[in-house]
Amino acid sequence: MQKENEAILKAIKLLESNLSHPEHGIPEALFLFVSRLTPLVNVDLLIRNEQEQILLTWRSDAIFGQGWHLPGGCVRIGESFADRIAAVAANELGTGVTFAPTPLAVYETVDSTRPARTHHVSLLFDCKLTGQPRGHWKHKDKLPEAGAWAWHSTCPDDFLQADYRRLFRSS
Repeated sequence: MQKENEAILKAIKLLESNLSHPEHGIPEALFLFVSRLTPLVNVDLLIRNEQEQILLTWRSDAIFGQGWHLPGGCVRIGESFADRIAAVAANELGTGVTFAPTPLAVYETVDSTRPARTHHVSLLFDCKLTGQPRGHWKHKDKLPEAGAWAWHSTCPDDFLQADYRRLFRSS
């Protein structure tokens, strides 16, 4: 047991020596490893327009697959929820948002069938756009590309966040 612990401490020291600013994110391989060991905390942005449509972005990756989802992201070490919300809006939409400081809801998702990112605690924030999303990312009629956005009146069939289906009005 002591040799195992020493080997782990040596590996941790090597990892730490290669991480200059973990508050800005960590290498993907390390992030995926960590996500197999501990729950991740993320913020999700619920953005509605005057027609009560919900703004969704297109995701396409090996872990979650392809589909629409609420803009969101994992909170980094030392980062406030407000800072992560602002970063998500800037990165995914190219604009800012205002938001209520208290989450609308908290959801826990555990999916042990995934190779990583198996356990999330998601904080849903009610947000309002302060500008228009990037026009060139607006979804057109073809298959969306990763990062595309679109307003939705109803829940799309390829919506990736089952817990949030209730946010859409029945039609």
